[in-house]
Amino acid sequence: MKILGIGNAIVDVICKVDDDFLSKNNLNKGSMKLIFDQFEFEKLLNNLKIEKTVSGGSVANSIVGLSQLGNKVGFIGKISDDKFGIKYEEGLNKEKVNFLYTKKKEVLPTGTCLILVTPDSERTMCTYLGTASQINGDDIDTKAVEESEIIFLEGYLWDEGEPKKAFDKAINHSNKTAMSLSDPFCVDRHKIHFLELVKNKLNIVFANEAEIMSLIDAKNFNEVISFGKQIKKHLIVTRGDKGAISILNNEIIEVGVKKNLKIVDLTGAGDLFASGFLHGYINDFSHKECLEKGTEMSSKIIQQIGARI
Repeated sequence: MKILGIGNAIVDVICKVDDDFLSKNNLNKGSMKLIFDQFEFEKLLNNLKIEKTVSGGSVANSIVGLSQLGNKVGFIGKISDDKFGIKYEEGLNKEKVNFLYTKKKEVLPTGTCLILVTPDSERTMCTYLGTASQINGDDIDTKAVEESEIIFLEGYLWDEGEPKKAFDKAINHSNKTAMSLSDPFCVDRHKIHFLELVKNKLNIVFANEAEIMSLIDAKNFNEVISFGKQIKKHLIVTRGDKGAISILNNEIIEVGVKKNLKIVDLTGAGDLFASGFLHGYINDFSHKECLEKGTEMSSKIIQQIGARI
């Protein structure tokens, strides 16, 4: 297997809302809010019109993108044997992703993410992790990890306790490890641990500009470049309308964004950028070509609703 993704198995529920809805529910535009109460989550969803429902999760989206590009890939994520769990598994199987988790009836339901898309195409997420947050070392298929060229992890999955054990087990048995920092919320919550991972345990790191600057408390982007050179890991940073940059040792490569796009939804932009970059990486593209493929994939996804092409 080329790449094995390990992440939160979340069913995405996509709805269009106006800015007033975010204000009334104390939601910060463009951020991800964790909801720990299932009833609170259901109350939020009650009066909304659902545009689309699809099996998702950040790394799962990236893995599906890699499969669509013709790569042999797999995914591990914890689901329950319930309505959403069945839908989740069916969604990955349809996309020819090897789903390496045997679902069973869990105490908590399958995780769900409410993706609220405002008229400016920005997405605000409310996530009820459900059983996805209960992933542990026993859920990690060691053989699958060892037989994969790269494992791809997400910051959303990391947490103290059992998820950390799952992370550590996967990294310890991997040939090469990539990770997305996922969200400024995750970085702020786990800054010390993420910094240790980035410096000492990961080979490839994906981040947007806000995430990496928060991680290292940078005052400007030149500090990010200096950090990238020092850690001697492959750091890939997306910078919105400034394009994307690859930093590896003293090699710095930048590409711009594609012009004249009809942007309708930014959901999945980072996920599909990672798909394109990793596709290039495992197929021996140059670093510039990897960035260009990532940009191509993210450009496609933001011109449609949802995080799947």
